[in-house]
Amino acid sequence: MLNELGHLDVPSKADRESADESSKRLSRLGRSGKALRVRPVGARGRRSVLVLPRPAVRLLVDGLTHIAKGDAVAVLPVNAELTTQQAAELLNVSRPFVIKLLDTGKIRFRKVGTHRRVRFRDVLAFQRRSQSRQRAALKSLVAEGQELDLGY
Repeated sequence: MLNELGHLDVPSKADRESADESSKRLSRLGRSGKALRVRPVGARGRRSVLVLPRPAVRLLVDGLTHIAKGDAVAVLPVNAELTTQQAAELLNVSRPFVIKLLDTGKIRFRKVGTHRRVRFRDVLAFQRRSQSRQRAALKSLVAEGQELDLGY
């Protein structure tokens, strides 16, 4: 979660433990693949029911699972615009490397004044393409190693 300064807070031990239990219980409840119907505590006798659609249940379980591991979690819409620094942090690379990716057309961007803005979905698309190329290269290396009988 973001704190008042806009930074991600690392979950406390109590938060991690609570998130672990909650993710397990919510995961079991959401296994049907249907929307989850929840009766809010404090409804004071009213029959109010909160319906959580399936994508929201998956989002909650995923978020709670990360919090249980001690990871800070942020939720972004896919159309959110990121700064080059935010894109670099997301990709776990340097900001100059991201700028090179933008300038060579590997990731789409737009300029706001002199600043580059990158859509979150475009960063994710680049990441998927990059991971796909890495998997293909790894498969090729493994096949070559087996062909050469290198013992792996």
